[in-house]
Amino acid sequence: MQEIADNNIKIEPVDYETVKFEKINTQIYQDSPQASWYVANEIASLIKQKQDQGKKAVLGLATGSTPIKVYDYLVQFYKEGRLSFKNVVTFNLDEYFPMEPDSIHSYVKFMNEHLFNHIDIEPYNIHIPDGSLSMDEVRKYCEDYEEKIKNVGGIDIQILGIGRTGHIGFNEPGSTLNSKTRLIRLDSVTRLDASSDFFGEENVPKRAITMGVGTIMNARKVILMAWGEGKSSIVQQAVEGAIKESVPATFLQHHENCTFILDKAAASSLTRIKTPWLATECEWNDRLIKTATIWLSEKLGKAILKLTNEDYNEFGMGNLIAEIGSAEQINLKVFNHLQHTITGWPGGKPNADDSQRPERAEPHPKTSLIFSPHPDDDVISMGGTLLRLVDQGHKVHIAYQTSGSISVFDDEVIRFMDFASDVQKDNKEFQKRTKEVRQFLANKKPGDLDNLEVQQFKSLIRKGEALAACRYCGVSEDNAHFLNLPFYETGTVRKKPISDEDVQITYDLLNEVKPHQIFAAGDLSDPHGTHRVCLQIIFKALEKLKEDRVDWLKNCYVWLYRGAWQEWDIADIEMAVPIGPKDMARKINAIFKHQSQKDSAMFPGNDDREFWQRAEQRNKDTANRYNELGMAEYEAMEGFVRYHFA
Repeated sequence: MQEIADNNIKIEPVDYETVKFEKINTQIYQDSPQASWYVANEIASLIKQKQDQGKKAVLGLATGSTPIKVYDYLVQFYKEGRLSFKNVVTFNLDEYFPMEPDSIHSYVKFMNEHLFNHIDIEPYNIHIPDGSLSMDEVRKYCEDYEEKIKNVGGIDIQILGIGRTGHIGFNEPGSTLNSKTRLIRLDSVTRLDASSDFFGEENVPKRAITMGVGTIMNARKVILMAWGEGKSSIVQQAVEGAIKESVPATFLQHHENCTFILDKAAASSLTRIKTPWLATECEWNDRLIKTATIWLSEKLGKAILKLTNEDYNEFGMGNLIAEIGSAEQINLKVFNHLQHTITGWPGGKPNADDSQRPERAEPHPKTSLIFSPHPDDDVISMGGTLLRLVDQGHKVHIAYQTSGSISVFDDEVIRFMDFASDVQKDNKEFQKRTKEVRQFLANKKPGDLDNLEVQQFKSLIRKGEALAACRYCGVSEDNAHFLNLPFYETGTVRKKPISDEDVQITYDLLNEVKPHQIFAAGDLSDPHGTHRVCLQIIFKALEKLKEDRVDWLKNCYVWLYRGAWQEWDIADIEMAVPIGPKDMARKINAIFKHQSQKDSAMFPGNDDREFWQRAEQRNKDTANRYNELGMAEYEAMEGFVRYHFA
């Protein structure tokens, strides 16, 4: 069957280097759009093949963020007249329980919004578990669901994502290989991961109806998709680990026609990507030598300069010794490289030899522009470096890319309005507005959209906190830029696509500030994707500036920071900025200025610690890893990777 082609999208060639550790067929693509394109074509090919045979195509479908792009492509195929869904029957994996079908959280609504409302599928061919049943109806309903699948001849292609616990569908750890469609209790980790969609873990249903592992295994073909570094660890366990009930995805190793479709980030923990020298002889380059040496040092608990020829030989790196000559030469090369990443001068040290430093000595002072996706990412992720830049006399600007309004609890609005109401007690119009807002919030249900006025109040709260942090850090309020990028302003977790306006706003600010260095969030494991979108917007703006051949861009460095959700790997870090005890205390105080995010954040992700605790621990861990490799001992460190766009 000929692939539905599109000249504007190129599929990343699959590189089958060495897969001896992998127990499931695994294909790795450059990014999730390219991987999704492959999956969409697999589904389209099946549908067209079945049409030619006069048969039904039976699809098992998944929800969540992972398959959205696949559904987008399928809708595109239909709208372009290249695909019909008249012969398609679908069975969805799962649904929360209890859950009304018209709820904004229901998978019925999700599937209608992302697929069914936009194609010509017959409504009677759509099957989604019913979360509105009474308890005494559930068992019979699940039996009937299984019977319906059987009556149409079984599922041809089953689409899956994978949860952080290794669940497929809602088959949590402990599910058995032969399990069928049933009511299950959700794992606490699964509920925590879903909390952002429900505006708080307390609002997430405790149960769900799900197809069983056995139901999934009966599909003729299974495609599991995973995107992002946050899924890399569980993907590695599922693909390379032992089969066990505690990781239900490992059961897929039994399936005769299962493929994992991954982007590079989700594949990053697989042996062939992370430690290829353990599987085969490698073609060594500087990046791989550095990665392997650091891995060996940490594996053996030895400082880099203490590694021996025997150490390298024992762990599959004998050909590296043969190529370079000796462990001593390798050790010294990597040690010096790491040492040169460490600098207390993130803006460059004036009047110094900068040939071995990550940043240029001149010009001094520099104009530094820090992009912060949310109003607190700057101080959480690079607060120590921000303070150092200010202390060393650089002209620091901060661009807050989104308002961060959906992260503010309703009670914060009431608290601030009570204060304002006392100040404006003689203002009848304001008193009326206060009453209306309080009434709206009192009647609001979990997950309901805020009205425009409440969204504006929440934006003002975040803005005030950001300005307080700027003042504390010594950044002029005139240098605080609140971009309020349009893609974010939906009032919900789900955002709009990047628009030309988003890019133009960013382009205009860059051209106005003309920075010598840009700092941007490369923390792509942000669970709601805002960091990823914000970074894409910056990259698009930089490309536009490059096309317009603006002069200042030639002398601009772009540094990517992390820290809110994870940290850079030591092998990737190109600038490491030490943070002493006093500066760490100052950084934490700057984070505390964001009071609406203190104690309990709206979207904690998979880490229930406060953001200042996460940041402090990650910074200390980075410093400790440098120390254990044989570097100087520091209290904490913030790491950066340089992005080369020119």
